[in-house]
Amino acid sequence: MMSEGGSDGDVGSQGDSVDAFGFLKKKPSGTSQGNSKIPAEVDAQSSSKAVTNDDPDRYKMDYPCIGHCLIINNKNFHPGTGMKYRSGTDVDAAAAMKIFSRLGYKMKIANDQTVAQMTQLLLSFSREDHSNCASFVCVLLSHGDEGKIFGTDGHVELTDLTKYFKGAPCRSLVGKPKLFFIQACRGTDLDDGTTLQTDSEPEEASARIPVEADFLYAYSTAPGYYSWRNTSNGSWFMQALCEMLERHSKQLELMQIMTRVNRKVALDFESCSDLPGFSAKKQIPSIVSMLTKDFYFPR
Repeated sequence: MMSEGGSDGDVGSQGDSVDAFGFLKKKPSGTSQGNSKIPAEVDAQSSSKAVTNDDPDRYKMDYPCIGHCLIINNKNFHPGTGMKYRSGTDVDAAAAMKIFSRLGYKMKIANDQTVAQMTQLLLSFSREDHSNCASFVCVLLSHGDEGKIFGTDGHVELTDLTKYFKGAPCRSLVGKPKLFFIQACRGTDLDDGTTLQTDSEPEEASARIPVEADFLYAYSTAPGYYSWRNTSNGSWFMQALCEMLERHSKQLELMQIMTRVNRKVALDFESCSDLPGFSAKKQIPSIVSMLTKDFYFPR
C-alpha cells in the first residue's frame, strides 16, 4: 500500500519522512540540483509444544518477571544538531508501550533525552538486579546514522549504550536475551525497490560464553539506508513490529516474528512524499541476532 500522512513540518514535505543524519548528503535519483539542499527530516502457525524448564534450545522464561522494557523517545532536538522534529514518533512510543506491557514487561518511557541522559539511563538499568527477570528490552526512537543514535543534543555510538549489558557490568543478565529495537536512519541511501517475479503462489551454568552473546539488534532499515516514518501513523518498522508481536507472540519464536516484520515492511509500505525523488521508495529492516537459543514469549 502507499503510505500517506499529514504535514510533519518539513519545508515542502508531506506524508512520509526519514530518520536520517542531518541534511541530504547527496542528490536522490530524479531530484534537481535546486532541490539538493532541501533538509530532510530524518527521520501459518508453528507447533505449540509445551515449554519446559530444561529445554536446552529455549531461553528459560519461567522467572517471576519477563523483564524490563525501556523506551527512549526523542522528538525535539537542539537547533545545533541540525535535526528536525520527529512527527509521528509518539504513535510509535504508545504502540510499543501497549504491546510490551501486554507481554508482561515493566515499562519505563523517557522522552527527549540528551546523550548524557540516554547514557545514564542505560547505565542505571544495567546496574539493576535482573536476577528475577527473563530478559531485557530497549526501544530506541530517534534520528540516526550508521552506528549512531541521536540524543536531543548530539549523537552517540550505539555500542556506547549497549556495552553496559555485556558480561561483567551486568552479571544478572548474562545468558539472558537482551533485545534492542532501533527506529532510526543508518545512512542516506534510498531504496528504489525492484519487481518480484515468482512461479509460486502468493547451556550449562559454568560454561564460558562470549560477552556479545544473547543480544538481538532489530534495526528498522538496512545499513546505509534511510528509515521511513509516517507523520500520522508512525514509522513503518514500529507499525509492523507491534502488529506482528500482537498477532504472533503466543505461537511463534522471536526470529519467526521478526521475519514477518521484514516481510510486512518490504511489501506493504511505499513512500509518498512531496519532496522530489522521495516517492515510491521501499525499506527492509535488518535483524542482527547473537541469540543462542530460541526465544518464546510466555503465554
